[in-house]
Amino acid sequence: MLTDYHIHVERGPYTVQWLLNFAQQAENCGIEEWGISEHAYRFKETRHIFWNRWVEVRQTETLEDYMKMIFKAREQGINVKFGIEMDYFPGKEKEIEKFINSYPFDYIIGSVHWIDQWGIDLDEMKEEWDKREVKDVWTSYFDRLVSMAESGLFDIAGHIDLVKIFKYIPQDTDFLQREYERAAKSLAQSGTAIEISTAGLRKPVGEIYPHPDLLSTCFRYNVPVVLSSDAHCPEDVGRDYDKAVELARKVGYTKIQVFTARKAKSYPLYPQSY
Repeated sequence: MLTDYHIHVERGPYTVQWLLNFAQQAENCGIEEWGISEHAYRFKETRHIFWNRWVEVRQTETLEDYMKMIFKAREQGINVKFGIEMDYFPGKEKEIEKFINSYPFDYIIGSVHWIDQWGIDLDEMKEEWDKREVKDVWTSYFDRLVSMAESGLFDIAGHIDLVKIFKYIPQDTDFLQREYERAAKSLAQSGTAIEISTAGLRKPVGEIYPHPDLLSTCFRYNVPVVLSSDAHCPEDVGRDYDKAVELARKVGYTKIQVFTARKAKSYPLYPQSY
């Protein structure tokens, strides 16, 4: 079994015709379980959760149009799961819960992209990194990741060390391991799965999310995994999955999770021949 639950179709219209391009690529890659997880900030229905100008000007779509695309595709025999990527903000748990419970999602990806008003992975805000201590940023990021896991609101934690995206990485390995340990412990206690995401290979950091040491720590705590590409265009669906599968096996993972109606089941990872 292979999964790709982290796919965005937002560069095109919410039509079955556009979605078919992603479906074809998933089939080409041998991905049996895949789904769309649009950024929640795109939707007008999340205006009460997000509060900054960067997001506000991008909240142009409706959940209804997104959902209709998914269900029309299913009517045409396309086996696509209905997900969403929801940014986590401390103090907004009730609003997030109400929103995600209002729709028949198959899975919810929770992600940390923001430290207050700073989008840590945005090119246009990259200069903020040079104004801060790197360790302080990492601590703030992992504080939010831990709180996100403890909230119990999410099925999958997305790209859990996204904070490394621009290669601002502490050199203190003991510090990093402490952050990894507390993240893995909170994820395990809440039963939240994590992604092995190939998206990092296409970013300045040039490596899979999460780092092998963080993934090994999660494995030690029995944190379940899915495979994801974080594709924003059809050709990136399943991209570099040979590397993701290799890393998963190297760490010790032999199973991945599959989600339907927010219920998880474990299946064997793809055969060794992949």
